[in-house]
Amino acid sequence: MVSPGAPGFDTLSDLEAAALLQLTPPLAAYVQGGAGEERTLRANRAALLRYTLRPRLFADVTKLDASATLLGRRCAAPFFLAPTAYQGEIHPDGELATARAAASAGILAAFSTMSTRSLEEIARAGGAGPRWFQLYLQPEFEGSLRLVERAERAGYDALVLTADVPVFPYRDRQMHSGFAIDPDRVLGNGPGVTPPSRALLRPDPSFARRHDARAGWEVVDQLRASTRLPVVVKGVLTAEDARRAVDHGARAVIVSNHGGRQLDGAPASLDALPEVAAAIGDRAEVYVDGGFRRGADLLIALALGARAVGLGRPALWALAAGGEAGVARWIELLRTDLASALALSGRRTLAEIGRDLVRPADGPGPDHPRD
Repeated sequence: MVSPGAPGFDTLSDLEAAALLQLTPPLAAYVQGGAGEERTLRANRAALLRYTLRPRLFADVTKLDASATLLGRRCAAPFFLAPTAYQGEIHPDGELATARAAASAGILAAFSTMSTRSLEEIARAGGAGPRWFQLYLQPEFEGSLRLVERAERAGYDALVLTADVPVFPYRDRQMHSGFAIDPDRVLGNGPGVTPPSRALLRPDPSFARRHDARAGWEVVDQLRASTRLPVVVKGVLTAEDARRAVDHGARAVIVSNHGGRQLDGAPASLDALPEVAAAIGDRAEVYVDGGFRRGADLLIALALGARAVGLGRPALWALAAGGEAGVARWIELLRTDLASALALSGRRTLAEIGRDLVRPADGPGPDHPRD
């Protein structure tokens, strides 16, 4: 590992390579890989290349404000650290380093059910910083409720229900690498916490009885009735599911294909975003994750209807490259990159970002149809 205080990268472009120098090949395969042949993983980045930005000239950008209000909580920027599992495999400080760096910068961070540190330890490390708890439904609903109650007591601001993992898929790159988590390992949130099923890979006669495999939309109602925390549904890729989520009381949805790690062949998150945003309107907040890296990427997502953007792999890269100092440095670089993109686009605040900021890379602008 790199020495404390030395993140090992100078620019956002250096980040991934710096991380890969610190990761063993199996861990790198886990972080970098997606499902199947990784079509959706590649599609997430390719979708961003289909848009260009339309800057305005002679805008007074001496005062910029890139802060955002996310479910009522003011945050320093319109991006958040998406929930990622097993951060302790990436760096010894794991989720504690991530929590401290994000909180110090005023950036929202979401933490996984499958964390290597307990949600209480993470909350203490993050202090007063904004944080959400990501929930994988447990085989028995009572197990889910225990996690929700703990998150509420520990001061989390929202509950993120990941809805796109009834089972794990084949992840070819990860399997070829030999990466595996010891099945007897106790997770940070306790010995009673169970990961999503791998029943399709390893036959399990109890699979049909698992609540997480059988859950329907009523689970959103059950969770809402069990907690004061706002419920966010993660994994939405269609207008139909977006409307259902809001009809069942979700305060927000995250447009997400799980970083290309679930259904290979699912659409790029950015491609699904306009459909979801249009379906929801102002009934709930819309977030997106999947393939975003730079400030200009964030502007494209915001212009297409997202309120904020989640980043998963880049946060893990930063953690691998330098622990807490690495995550702090990455956040600083991304905030600067976003501010630069905002100013160069001729916008001063997020409220000035609209659909007119973007155009298809091979098409006309919104007010200038093709001849």
